[in-house]
Amino acid sequence: MMVPGPAQAGRDIPLWWWPARWPVPPHVRAGITTRDGGCSAPPFASFNLAAHVGDRPSSVHENRTALRQGLRLPSEPCWLQQAHGSRVVSAAGGCNQAADGSHASTTGQVCAVLVADCVPLLLSDASGTQVAAIHAGWRGIAAGIVAAGISTMRAPADQLLAWIGPCIGPERYEVGAEVRCACLETDPGAGDHFRRTTSGRWLADLPALVCCQLRARDVHAIYSADLCTHARPDLFFSHRRDGSTGRMAALIWLDPDRTSP
Repeated sequence: MMVPGPAQAGRDIPLWWWPARWPVPPHVRAGITTRDGGCSAPPFASFNLAAHVGDRPSSVHENRTALRQGLRLPSEPCWLQQAHGSRVVSAAGGCNQAADGSHASTTGQVCAVLVADCVPLLLSDASGTQVAAIHAGWRGIAAGIVAAGISTMRAPADQLLAWIGPCIGPERYEVGAEVRCACLETDPGAGDHFRRTTSGRWLADLPALVCCQLRARDVHAIYSADLCTHARPDLFFSHRRDGSTGRMAALIWLDPDRTSP
């Protein structure tokens, strides 16, 4: 469900994709931004939240301020130095940690990952006592980022709820044989999620690869936005489609004072 944020400083806050059908407790707040509503100029137009893509620092700062004010975030998100690896850290450690995921079990700590085709994977336990945000591209999937994210959650796997946000879809993500081989080394069943093209390359299904690894670790309550970033230039940034571009932010946090999206 798309919900607009409240107006701040005389302009609209960007639209926010709230996973409405994800049955987490109401104090678990989660979702992903769109590309709309910010101040960044092309090719980062307009709500770019990444400081590493070449956008003007002042624009990124303004967009991040609008995000925090528009969603009434309880704290600055735990912005990470993402490296397509398998490290997941505590959001209590603050910003600029080198990792591809963060977790929190304390109210008010906001976990965040930046994406523009990679899978944003959000996790919560059924009782809403802990959450995590994971950035899962093919390198991270092959490196074990999904398993690392699950291991940070101090709850039985069958009590975890997973949400896969907008990412590049299986009809748009063409890769070489080296990507398939790397994923097969981690998961022999990954071959089911690659389809050979007429040119001899492969179409990779990133959401299915993530689902496969979740189920292999007994996480079966999996929900998906079922949206392709590459196919929706009106809503989402896509690195594969545009090259130099901005990033959306997938966020999750615990906030007992709020009971509606």
